[in-house]
Amino acid sequence: MIVLDTRAGTARIGALRRAAPALLGYAAVRALGLVVLALWSQARGKDAYTLLTARWDALWYTRVAELGYGYEVRLPNGDVHSNLAFFPLLPWLERLVAAVSPLSYADGGFVVSLLASLAAAWGIFAVADHVYGPRAGVCAVLLWAVLPVGIVQSMAYSESLFTALAAWSLYAVLTGRWVTAGVLACLAGLTRPVGLAVVAAVWAAGAVSFVRDRSAPAPHGARTGPGALGGPETRRATAPGGARAFASAPAGGAGAPGVRLRRALGMLLAPLGAAGYVLWVGHRTGTGPLGYLDVQAGWRNGFDGGYAFARFVAEKFTAFPSVLAGLGLTLGVGLVVWLYVICVRRRQPLPLLVYAGVVTALALCASSYFGSKPRLLLPAFPLLLPLALALARLRTRRSALVVGAAAVASAVYGAFWLNGSGPP
Repeated sequence: MIVLDTRAGTARIGALRRAAPALLGYAAVRALGLVVLALWSQARGKDAYTLLTARWDALWYTRVAELGYGYEVRLPNGDVHSNLAFFPLLPWLERLVAAVSPLSYADGGFVVSLLASLAAAWGIFAVADHVYGPRAGVCAVLLWAVLPVGIVQSMAYSESLFTALAAWSLYAVLTGRWVTAGVLACLAGLTRPVGLAVVAAVWAAGAVSFVRDRSAPAPHGARTGPGALGGPETRRATAPGGARAFASAPAGGAGAPGVRLRRALGMLLAPLGAAGYVLWVGHRTGTGPLGYLDVQAGWRNGFDGGYAFARFVAEKFTAFPSVLAGLGLTLGVGLVVWLYVICVRRRQPLPLLVYAGVVTALALCASSYFGSKPRLLLPAFPLLLPLALALARLRTRRSALVVGAAAVASAVYGAFWLNGSGPP
């Protein structure tokens, strides 16, 4: 046991060292964003820390941590904004931080977000490194850091926490750690409604693995193929488009009873978080299993296939200068769709495609809060992998210049955004 613990500790230290360039680069980008935000806010007579911890959704999470569920706001138009719309994991962690330290609930939210953003960066690196190698992993993390709405990663919001859980759950799937993947998917489901995307990824990967066990058992051989799921022990091979395929060779064979049992257990655990909270809300409100949808309807949130968003964009083309906003929105949606198509054509691993597809669909097809679309897309980091691969192919100096310019632009935009309308 001592030998195994020592080996595990050594492996974790080695993994951290491998990810260190990505984490240091990420921390530098986020520090730049916070410095610019502080200077910009001071010039406008505002408090940067308040913008990060005590506005919009951050206030709702703090109220849940402090007072529990049951708080609601009734608007003049009849809408009811209930704090039941906010999933509980972040408020639970805020309460935990406040209980074990002198920090407030809002402070706890900031600390959790700060630590979770680093965990998310590490998880994104782990996934990208597993698929494309360490250089692409570093580039993927930096691209995620310099997104125009990257400042949200430093806010007392749930995006960083969710992305961390999602990234590590996907990595666990890719490396055949099914129970870990299920537990993390369960926690992601307690963080945001889009936790369904992580559940879908785990289920899709598990289902394909069971089908492969039945149709092509290979106890003494390895299965290869672009986007194949890896096991605890893998060897890498180059696949078309620069991605890597994985030949799984776990002890006892990929279809061994123990492996199948762990896979089934992971799939069973994955939806428990989201399902448990949704069912609890339905019980609390007395509106049945789908009562959470009624809560969301009070916020005018729903899923209409993108009709309302398309109409919102179309209305921008009726006058000038709003036509410029309409053009920007159209290009932005086109870019997201194009990146996903590239991911499919380069045959990314199935869990990444399912996860990114569900996150993108839920973000673009929601019927309200159109200004939140970029923030809702923040967890869809697999969309960045084609760009990360392209950036990794550049010379170091040139890629550093690209990332540096993007970091400055992101910091300035983040400061302008939070001192203006900010995320709804």
